[in-house]
Amino acid sequence: MDHKRSGMQSKRITLGLFIFYLIALTWIIIFKAQLSFESLPHIRNINLIPFSEPVIINGKPYLKEIFLNVLAFIPLGLFIHVLWEQKSLLIRILPIISTSLLFEAIQYTFAIGASDITDVISNSLGGIIGVIIAVVLSKISSKNWIKIINILSLIGAVLSSLFFAILIFANL
Repeated sequence: MDHKRSGMQSKRITLGLFIFYLIALTWIIIFKAQLSFESLPHIRNINLIPFSEPVIINGKPYLKEIFLNVLAFIPLGLFIHVLWEQKSLLIRILPIISTSLLFEAIQYTFAIGASDITDVISNSLGGIIGVIIAVVLSKISSKNWIKIINILSLIGAVLSSLFFAILIFANL
């Protein structure tokens, strides 16, 4: 019974870290890490051709943005796997794709960024990689994998909070 209680406590911690992550991700993707609404770009553009124009700069592929999108969504996959580990793989992947689509739709609707299918693909890939990492961790360390994810997520939350604080103080 104590192990079950410990698992529930770990999942509550995961849920809190997940909420923090979603707030930070929303600020980064929707609000472009800006501190004022006036600083947001006023763009309403949609690109439905994967890996085309917005990713090509001076005739060369600009892979940094794709890489950063993949990286930004890996935690989403980790959290979804922890919180929904009993669900099927498809049920764990759908919220990842849906979250990315929602972010792109919000950007288009409010004209605060270009909506791009490449972003949906790279974000979804990042989330799927996160699920895969969580599955592998759960196989390697069947007892402590949630704790490992929580510790890494807490470190990420602290570092990103420090980054956000520095950004805010630098812009005062």
